[in-house]
Amino acid sequence: MKRIPQGRYTKEFRQEAVKLVTEEGLSWAEAARRLSLPTSTLANWVKAYKAGKLGDVGKTYRPLTEVEMELARTKKELAQVKMERDILKKAAAYFAKESLPGTRR
Repeated sequence: MKRIPQGRYTKEFRQEAVKLVTEEGLSWAEAARRLSLPTSTLANWVKAYKAGKLGDVGKTYRPLTEVEMELARTKKELAQVKMERDILKKAAAYFAKESLPGTRR
């Protein structure tokens, strides 16, 4: 699945992600995995937080519009549905092959 484009995270999201590392004691890798973030991104946020510059991160990017956010959600959902469809196709083919006479061992 694709992630949110670079620099498109809200300030609140960045703050909560940093709290997972600084206050809850999770490793960068574990917190990044839970939030579907690149580890390097979270590491940069933690470093910026410790330097007191977390609020400056991402200021150069414009926020996503509602339409862009809906498009991203729809693309993510479509990718998941396609993956499920492919798995079901493979399973159906496997079981159809097993049910043919003379193919059982």
